[in-house]
Amino acid sequence: MNEELETLNIGIVGHIDHGKTTLLHKLSGKWTDTHSQELKRGITLKLGYADITIYKDKEHYNKEKGVPVLHVSFVDSPGHEMLMATMLSGAAIIDAAILVIAANEGIKPQTREHLIALQAKKVKHLIVAQNKIDLVTLEQSKKNYAEIKQLLKGRYDQAPIIPVSAQQEVNIEEIYKAIAEIPIPSRNKTGAPLFIVARSFDINKPGITPKQLHGAVLGGTLKQGTLKVSDEIEIKPGRVIKESNQYYYKTIKTKIISLFNGSRKVEQLSPGGSMSIETELDMALGKSDGFAGCIASKPGALPEITSNIKIKFTLFAEVFGISNVAKVEPLKVSEMLMLSINTSMTVGVAKKIKGNETELSLKIPIVPQRGENVGIARNINNHWRLIGYGEII
Repeated sequence: MNEELETLNIGIVGHIDHGKTTLLHKLSGKWTDTHSQELKRGITLKLGYADITIYKDKEHYNKEKGVPVLHVSFVDSPGHEMLMATMLSGAAIIDAAILVIAANEGIKPQTREHLIALQAKKVKHLIVAQNKIDLVTLEQSKKNYAEIKQLLKGRYDQAPIIPVSAQQEVNIEEIYKAIAEIPIPSRNKTGAPLFIVARSFDINKPGITPKQLHGAVLGGTLKQGTLKVSDEIEIKPGRVIKESNQYYYKTIKTKIISLFNGSRKVEQLSPGGSMSIETELDMALGKSDGFAGCIASKPGALPEITSNIKIKFTLFAEVFGISNVAKVEPLKVSEMLMLSINTSMTVGVAKKIKGNETELSLKIPIVPQRGENVGIARNINNHWRLIGYGEII
């Protein structure tokens, strides 16, 4: 793989059963619904992604031959309404997204909710894959196309809508081409490193010898700066500790043992792409996404964790993700809200509200970054529904 290639993180989003995983299989050659990625040395990392290089052969784009033009890390986001928090975490680490809409089923509540989530998380670039065109007539396809165009109006007016059949491999090349035309975001390689942890794992297989054991692995993306093998890092908020029936978070320090950018082992990480860090930490600490939602950096570079934040917010006009249109009611003092900040999810209680600003007390502390994007969800009929977004002030 070409070391000089730029990398884009592309999220695959949309309603359940609209063909996201099949499309990603055709684009990458990998099935991601197992949420595993085989890496070198027999390491299996449950990252839920696939990475490829896009090539240009004369005027045709593909994943196999020609001149390499772009490295892509795909992140497969769940489409089920119960997994909205997971989708928001995925949206925090992507540069652009492919929204999959099945032409035979049309625009569903979760289609609208995922679209608004991308907007809330400030994902600027979108490609729409109008999938399953082989299951509808030309007239139905045109009607669905017009509905998608209307859905994007005022949000992603310039987003290309590409009719495809993932099963029949129709227009897959056009998806590659649209991805290759996405502008590469500016990357800050000089600031203090900010590694956003989306998942963490114990990658050791049963029966291996002590000499073969690997430390806990962090999966996510580097937002800025660089990290190298042997660097010392600090992980915040860190581990949950219980003492005398009281719970608190303890910052963890460790050393980097190995680094992967996608499936490629590297000595140094720069921003862009889905990545993983093997640490010196006990492998058990990485189990079950124990560090998901944390941020890793050089020791002393991160702000202190806090359970109180102030945000400036914007509420949507209506609630998305439900069948019946409902107006978003104003925030209320003492109500509980679910907040998505980077890959962390926490519940906050609104203590003060003044205009479009509110102060919240958090159940799970965060590492505050001024200007950081915040997704805001409210519990409506026992489901967390996205109602707005904001930024930490």
